Amino acid sequence: MIRRVLVANRGEIARRVFRTCREMRIETVAIYSRPDTSEPHVIEADFAVAIPGSTAAETYLDIDAVLGAAKQSGADAIHPGYGFLSENPEFARRVLSDGLTWIGPSPEAMETMGSKLASKHLVGALGVPTLPAVDLSGVSAPRAVEAATDIGYPVLVKASAGGGGKGMRIVRDPGDLEAAVEGARREAGSAFGDSTVFLEKYLEGPRHIEIQVFGDTHGKVISLFERECSIQRRHQKIIEEAPSPVLDQALRLQMGDAAIRVAEMVRYVGAGTVEFMFQDGEFFFLEMNTRLQVEHTVTEMITGLDLVRLQIEVADGAAIDLDPVLSGHAIEARLYAEDPLNDFLPVTGTLHRFAFPDAEGLRIESGVEDGSQVSVFYDPLLAKVIAHAPTRREAAAALAAALRQASIHGSITNRALLVRILEHPQFLAGEIDTHFLERHDPADLARPLANEDEERLGAVAAALSDQAFDRSRSKVLASIPSGWRNSPGRPQQRAYQGAHATHVIEYTASDGYRVEGLVGVEVIECTPNLVEFAIAGVTTRFEVARYGDVRHLDSPEAPVHLVAIPRFPSTELGESPGSLHAPMPGKVIRVEVVPGDEVGAGEVMIVLEAMKMEHTLRAPHSGTVIEVDCVAGDQVEAGAVLVVVAEHSSSSTLG
Repeated sequence: MIRRVLVANRGEIARRVFRTCREMRIETVAIYSRPDTSEPHVIEADFAVAIPGSTAAETYLDIDAVLGAAKQSGADAIHPGYGFLSENPEFARRVLSDGLTWIGPSPEAMETMGSKLASKHLVGALGVPTLPAVDLSGVSAPRAVEAATDIGYPVLVKASAGGGGKGMRIVRDPGDLEAAVEGARREAGSAFGDSTVFLEKYLEGPRHIEIQVFGDTHGKVISLFERECSIQRRHQKIIEEAPSPVLDQALRLQMGDAAIRVAEMVRYVGAGTVEFMFQDGEFFFLEMNTRLQVEHTVTEMITGLDLVRLQIEVADGAAIDLDPVLSGHAIEARLYAEDPLNDFLPVTGTLHRFAFPDAEGLRIESGVEDGSQVSVFYDPLLAKVIAHAPTRREAAAALAAALRQASIHGSITNRALLVRILEHPQFLAGEIDTHFLERHDPADLARPLANEDEERLGAVAAALSDQAFDRSRSKVLASIPSGWRNSPGRPQQRAYQGAHATHVIEYTASDGYRVEGLVGVEVIECTPNLVEFAIAGVTTRFEVARYGDVRHLDSPEAPVHLVAIPRFPSTELGESPGSLHAPMPGKVIRVEVVPGDEVGAGEVMIVLEAMKMEHTLRAPHSGTVIEVDCVAGDQVEAGAVLVVVAEHSSSSTLG
C-alpha cells in the first residue's frame, strides 16, 4: 500500500499529483532546486527536499540526487510527472531496485518505445502504418544528407527522448541539415539528458491526434478516446481538445484499436499515449509517450476520471474495471510566459498577479501564483486553462472568455494568441492542422486584445485612478480636491504609452470628473484601484494595478497594459546604435562573429540557450561588427548588449 509519494518534478504537474494524493490520504514529498525554493509545489507538499543547483541537469535530471531525496524523506513511491526523468528507463530501474514503487510503465516498455526508430519497426509489424525514419546515431554529415534525400525533403530532425518540441528542426534544404542536427542534439541533451536524434518524413498538412491508453498489471489495456493536438507552435502543442472534431465513431474505434495493440505489444502498465499523424482520412504511428501527458486534463474532463488516481491504483496492483463514456467537449490552452510578437521568446520575471475568474466547467492547472518567479532555467509554462461544455463551440467560448478576463500582471504571455485562435472561424469550424500558425500570422493573432479605443479608455481610467492614488497618499491638505485652484487654470495632464499609441489625458477632478475629448462617457466611481464608467447607459469598469511605471487594467472586455510617461525626460546617455541585446537571461552557446566582420541583415551572430531551448540572435541590419561583449559559456542577463553592428552607411566614419 503506497503511503508517501515523491514527485520527481516541479510546477503544475507536481501540484496536480499532490492534489490527488491528498484526496487519497497519501503523504507527499517535493524536491526543489535553488530557483524553486519558494514556489507553490514546494509549499504544498507535506515534506520537501532541496537538491543543490539551479539547472535541470544539476537537479531534476540527477538520478542519484532524486533517489537520495526519496531515501531521505522516507518516500515509498515515486511519480515522475512528465518531462525530466519521466521516460528514462534507467531511472525507473533504479527506483525499483531501491525497493520503491514506480508509478509508471515497466523500464522494458519505456526502453522499447523510447527508441522511436525501433518502435516504428515493431509497430509496423503489427500492421499499423508508420512514417519513414532514419536514426542518426553515429551517422556522418554526408550520410545524413543521403538519408534525408532518400526520405524526401522536407524532413524533421527529432529528439529520440522527450518531446514538447525540444530538439526538433524542420529541414527543407540539404545545406541546412548539418546545423539542424547539431542544434537538435545540443537541445535534446540539455532538456532530456539524451542527445540522440533521428530523421523522419515531414508531412505538410497533418493533424496530430493521440489516443490515451491505460494498462494494468493483469494484462488489460483500454482506450480512453482521442485528443486532438494540432494547434502547435515550434512543434509544441498549445491547444488540445477532446474529442477530435474530425473523427467519426468508426475512425475513433479503428485508431483506439491500433493504440491498444501497440500498448499490449509491450505489456504496458499505467497511463500512456499513442500518437498519430492524421491526413486525408489516414493515420500514421508517430510515437508512444510512456508517461502521463500535459493534456491529460481534457481526457479527465470528458470521461470524469482521475488519471493520476488510476496511475497510483494500478501501480498498487489494482485491476482496471472501467467502461468509459465520452461526455461533452473539453479544450485546454497552454498559457506561456513568452512573446509571440518576438519569435515566441520566453519571458522571465515576477508574476505580480495571477488569477482567473471562477466559472462552471473551468479548470486551472498552474505552477505559479501571485509573486512567483518565472525562471530562465525551466520551461515557461505558467498554466493550463481547461474548459468543459456540452459542445465544442461552447467550450471554446468559455475558454476564450476565461483568458480574456484573467488578471495576469508582470509578464508578457501568449494569452492574446490563444484567445484569437479559439475565436477564429477556421478553428471553430474544425479546419485545423499542425500548420495553422503558418497560415495565420502569429503577429496578427497575438496583437493586444484591447483595440485602440479600449486602450484609450483604459488610459483615462489609469489617469483618474493615479490622481486618486496620489491624493490618498497626500500628507497635507488631503481634503482638498485634486487639482483645485481658486482661479481658473489648465486641466491636469498625464501621459501613458500603450501598444497602439501614446495617450495624453487632460482632465479636471476638482468638481466632478471631466476629461478633455471624452464625449458620452460619465465617470461613476473613481478610487486608486477601480474606475467605473457609464457609456450610453452601459457601465464598464477597470480594475487598476500599478507596479512602478507600469499600469495593468483589467476589464470584462480586454486587459490593457500601459507605461506611465514621466513628466521630465531622462538625461541618461543612450547606447550605441545597432546594439544586439540578450532577450532573456541565458548561457551563450556560440559566438559566430568577431569585431571587423561584415554581416548581412538576419545573419546569425549569437546562439543563446535559455529555458531548455536554443535561441538564435541575428544581425539587426547589414554592417560591420564593431563590438563583441561575450564569449561562449558566458551567463548573460536580459537586456545585456552582446554585439554592436554599425550600419554600412556610417562605417566609413569609424576611426
